[in-house]
Amino acid sequence: MRSPKPLKNSSLAKSKVLSQQKAAAAARRLKRQGRKIVFTNGTFDILHLGHVQYLQKARACGDALIVGVNTDESVKSYKDPGRPVNPEKDRALVLSALACVDYVVLFNEPTPLNLIKKIRPNVLAKGADWKKSQIAGAQEVESWGGKVRLISLVSGRSTTNVIEKILRLGKS
Repeated sequence: MRSPKPLKNSSLAKSKVLSQQKAAAAARRLKRQGRKIVFTNGTFDILHLGHVQYLQKARACGDALIVGVNTDESVKSYKDPGRPVNPEKDRALVLSALACVDYVVLFNEPTPLNLIKKIRPNVLAKGADWKKSQIAGAQEVESWGGKVRLISLVSGRSTTNVIEKILRLGKS
């Protein structure tokens, strides 16, 4: 099954989906304004309630939320075959449409560590299913005085569960 062709950039994408350099510059500008920057990351393949509530809670930890999104290539290195379902540009555009998300930035590495070092957030947010010792960038963020926040997740809500349900429905 072929992935759908990504959408062309829209004006929304131009305003909220940034390159890594522009995201770092935006973070510096916001910090100069006295705003607290929150960073989180993930695949965000098929957006669901768990994602939205997680992002809202992350945004509540500060004044601006920057979301790092794994590129298609990086997702393929750690997810099941056939993932992501949605191409990176589509995933970035969908996230950029959420009011709680200030900026979206793609990263191609296995972890967002280099991006975190560029953005230098005040708060690094991850799901509570992670141990602090496993979170890329946690030590770095704390080294410059930032905080790591573990965000509670909505039980039973995951992209994998959504995909499994769709596959079950397709077989019936």
